[in-house]
Amino acid sequence: MAWQGNVAAMPVQMQMYYQGAGNTTGTTTGSQGEVAEPVVNFLKWFYHFIEKREIYHVENMYEDGYYKISDFYFKDKPWPSPEVVQGIVEEKDEACIFMILYRELYYRHIYARLKPTLEHRFDSYANYCELFSYLLTAEEPVKIELPNKWLWDIIEEFVYQFQNFQQFKSKAGKINDEEKSMLRDDEDNVWKVTAVLNILLQLTEKCNINAQLIAAKKGEPITEEIAGEFGMKPIYAVTGFFSLVGLLRLYVLLGDYHMALSCIEHVQFKDKDMMALVPACQITANYYAGFAYLMIRKYGNTIQLYQHILGYMQRTKQFFQNRSFQADDINKKNEQMLALLAIASTFCPLRLDESVNIQIKEKQGDKVARIQHGDMAVYDDLFFSGCPKFLSPVVSENPTSPFGSSGPRGLQLQVSRLRLSNKD
Repeated sequence: MAWQGNVAAMPVQMQMYYQGAGNTTGTTTGSQGEVAEPVVNFLKWFYHFIEKREIYHVENMYEDGYYKISDFYFKDKPWPSPEVVQGIVEEKDEACIFMILYRELYYRHIYARLKPTLEHRFDSYANYCELFSYLLTAEEPVKIELPNKWLWDIIEEFVYQFQNFQQFKSKAGKINDEEKSMLRDDEDNVWKVTAVLNILLQLTEKCNINAQLIAAKKGEPITEEIAGEFGMKPIYAVTGFFSLVGLLRLYVLLGDYHMALSCIEHVQFKDKDMMALVPACQITANYYAGFAYLMIRKYGNTIQLYQHILGYMQRTKQFFQNRSFQADDINKKNEQMLALLAIASTFCPLRLDESVNIQIKEKQGDKVARIQHGDMAVYDDLFFSGCPKFLSPVVSENPTSPFGSSGPRGLQLQVSRLRLSNKD
């Protein structure tokens, strides 16, 4: 049941958990010790608004309150366990959608602020499967509404945790005997690449997102005949679109660049498109698509995408600086794209926007000219500065095998160099 709090008092309650240290006298005791009163109030209101599907308040509490509380109360420790929270909100069903969503935030926080155990990795995967099953196996569209930013964060984190798990497994020398035993006994094939790809693909198919994008490109209205019953609901259409970007990212990490680009064949990289729903999605899509084009020697496409998104990032710089939890990631992507743009402009000397050209000269100096004069060590340096953290197609006990000392990155550098030497 939803918490029957006084909604009219919401501003006062919001002040309680925003003010932090000024309101820490009251506590609730659970299996993890005492939970501060502002945290309890936040959880109860969060539960209430999700249950009542009051999207405006859910959005404010997710994008503002959740991060403020994380910074103040849980900077170096986990949020209260799901079992404690279930008691706080007086929810009897641990499989209800609020508890699934809370567990998503709980594990994501552990990945971001702490070091996840193997059990955390397994449990988080099981929770994602439960969340996606809730959406995919429903006989009719689910009633819940979530902010676009949260939907993007779910898809992005799902791919990130898969990537993190594969990197964890690749470091066999650092895995203890208990963890090796758990991995050997894993009958559910947790974080298996085919399962992750299949989930993302199903999310795109559930809402007929490619058919919707084709219609939108033609200027046609999106009808139920095109989108289907599920695709007419924002939670399905938006999640399906974000899943296309998730597939793009995943295939790039696996080194399958043509498949990566096929996933976004119908996507329009325009500010007014669905891409603009969440700035972080727009930046991610442009980065990975631009890198895929670079790897198949379509340098003009890379330049076009990166010039557009770097200009956008410059215009919205203040927006991200006000969100410290995003600023570091955005700054890193900016540096990566400038390095890759320096490579692309070497082999496809299109005229760059003056602002972008200035940024390249400030960050990369004379490296473009040095590559043009055959200094491939500079090319390697820029490639490693700009490329993503690739996934190894095999897991080896030997960290230097079979890709050399640079691992999967070294393999992709070799692929890139080979394509350079095989120019038509």
